[in-house]
Amino acid sequence: MTKSRRRRQRLPAEAVTVMIERLSHEGRGVGRIDGKIAFVDGALPGEEVTARYTAQRSQYDELKVQDILLASPQRVQPPCAVASICGGCVLQHLAPEAQLELKQQVLVDQLKHTGGITTYQMLSPMAADTVFYRRKARLAVRYVHKKADVLVGFRETANTFITDMQHCSVLVKPVADLISPLRSLILSLDACRDIPQIEVAVGETHCVPTEKMSEVLRVALVLRHLAPLGDADLKRLQAFADMHEIEWFLQSGGPDTVEKLWPADGQTSLFYYLPQSSDESATKPAPIAMEFKPGDFTQVNAEINRRMIDQALELMDLQPQDTVLDLFCGLGNFTLAMALRCKSVTGVEGSQDMVERAALNAKRNAIDNTQFHAANLFTDFDSETWARPVYNKLLLDPPRSGAIEIVMRIRELLPEKIVYVSCNPSTLARDAAELQRQGYELISAGVMDMFPHTGHVESMALFVLKT
Repeated sequence: MTKSRRRRQRLPAEAVTVMIERLSHEGRGVGRIDGKIAFVDGALPGEEVTARYTAQRSQYDELKVQDILLASPQRVQPPCAVASICGGCVLQHLAPEAQLELKQQVLVDQLKHTGGITTYQMLSPMAADTVFYRRKARLAVRYVHKKADVLVGFRETANTFITDMQHCSVLVKPVADLISPLRSLILSLDACRDIPQIEVAVGETHCVPTEKMSEVLRVALVLRHLAPLGDADLKRLQAFADMHEIEWFLQSGGPDTVEKLWPADGQTSLFYYLPQSSDESATKPAPIAMEFKPGDFTQVNAEINRRMIDQALELMDLQPQDTVLDLFCGLGNFTLAMALRCKSVTGVEGSQDMVERAALNAKRNAIDNTQFHAANLFTDFDSETWARPVYNKLLLDPPRSGAIEIVMRIRELLPEKIVYVSCNPSTLARDAAELQRQGYELISAGVMDMFPHTGHVESMALFVLKT
């Protein structure tokens, strides 16, 4: 018996001309072909383009720009040579200020259409450098037998192929400059066919002002290998690390198999730093040192992270008597900064490892008014000792799925003020609608450009309990 196979979709071979009316929420141009909706990668509103089909659906078609016949004034020259191919960032052809406007509009639209909310203060959009900003990434690796070459980089848009790139304009510059050398290194390894990816993690050697952070970067690379590495390969990796002043970690299996290869200094952690300011004393307080492992979740954009924490502190308006609950606290990114300004902060996170590191970060920084708990925040938390209505302020920083399980029971905690940090405007809007039903008012909201040149929309919102 033969198995039936789905035939590959036969697409129209000829390019078509499309007038672009608007941008979709993920940054694709939207037009119509014979009345049918067409999403066109690489096209901007007001443009006339020729485009080729990449997929046809029942309700819409998908295409990719071939030529620009009439260009938008918002079109710019991408800083990256492979911007039209690489899926790492898909909006480099759109001016950065227009990207911010798009993301702000996405937030407004989601709050209006999903949340039914139109009255609130719009926070100023938060932006920083749009090139050489990214500190965390997963680079795919593949040995190409036909070319006797190795590819290292992000995958192409809308497929699984690895972009043939020699450099990257969004990774921090020490890592961007390593793409080509890494290709040569992997090609020289006996195990070059058994290396599927390299994880990038970047910290800082010490605390400096934000504008000088690029001068103190500490680069760690985690090499995933599917077969044991021989002595000759290990020596090549060590020599590469010495030449380029990086640190190598090896990963032979799951996350718990990550171990440091070089330098053999016993230092298996990285650090980033959060400067602290004080209006009440001439003495500058010590910065918060945040320790993390290369595989831990940290924010990819260090400048935006610092400014994001400052904005959260401003919105929280912390007072010495405040008791704060920080849900999805991670390493304590917000927790420790808040703890310096209030009576106490309780951080809760799903990962036991992250909770332990958060507690160690508090101890390292001599912050003794915090406590941390590991708990599944998507299930019933009635029995949890931390889930008692003793907090007057709450910070939420959930994953993309949002925090609906928590906000549906928010009156059991009943904080007076909630600052919600979101990486998905649709789930923020859904949760905002529920918070409104629970008696909270959306006071302000705005976007933070954590991922320039991408369709990712990070935002922050302030809710206050109605009296």
